[in-house]
Amino acid sequence: MNYHVLTLFPEMIEDGMNTSITGRAITKGLLSLHTVNIRDYSVTGNGRIDDYPYGGGAGMVMQAEPVMRAYEDLISRIVSKPRVIYLTPQGQVFRQQMAEEFAKEEDLIFLCGHYEGIDERVLEEIVTDYVSIGDYVLTGGELPAMVMMDAIARMVPGVLSNQESGQTESFQGNLLEYPQYSRPEDWRGKKVPPVLMSGHHGNVDRWRRNQSLLRTLRVRPELLMGAEFDKADRKYLHALLRQETEETVTPEELNFLSKLLAIREKA
Repeated sequence: MNYHVLTLFPEMIEDGMNTSITGRAITKGLLSLHTVNIRDYSVTGNGRIDDYPYGGGAGMVMQAEPVMRAYEDLISRIVSKPRVIYLTPQGQVFRQQMAEEFAKEEDLIFLCGHYEGIDERVLEEIVTDYVSIGDYVLTGGELPAMVMMDAIARMVPGVLSNQESGQTESFQGNLLEYPQYSRPEDWRGKKVPPVLMSGHHGNVDRWRRNQSLLRTLRVRPELLMGAEFDKADRKYLHALLRQETEETVTPEELNFLSKLLAIREKA
């Protein structure tokens, strides 16, 4: 996976990405990172790349020409024509499925805006994907770009020491990840669930699956609407609904679960 970032702050991207798991992956050659400073393509030659917006209004707008020049120079050195991701609150909200999709690409270009945004004309020319990491506004696109690159990198073969972990974490199959425990067995009076100490892999797998279902119900119930359930899942959810399990479920959760199971049974 080759990351290319068009940015006003290349050092910010480089410092963030050259650490931890992504840093090790770059060192191993599993990922590559190329930053392009848009200021180097200033029309005036003094590093200025912004101007006042037509029609008035607060703030400044990044000019089209420096962005286009930076993009064209970058493209001239890449064999294929990669997807260009523009980080903007107006874009589609980034999700795990998108990370998996982007991880299939050989090259990705991230365009990081600043100020009041980028001249719309250049966006129309080069951007293929408008993506947001949430419904809030940041000072620039660098942090969202790093969030996306980190999530995508985890889907690239070899980046994680245990590749399975990239496929079994939160949001896989529309379920949140189950609780994790480590030594000691008894920490300040709180003990590890006995099933995890049993050595029975089938029981452990079932417990983890049930916990994923329960956690999703409690924290992100809407995700369950798009999840797939097998026979054992449905049995556990019905047991929750009848309150026949050790876990306590709130009235609101019971109401949601009742509606969910009714919809599934009609389908």
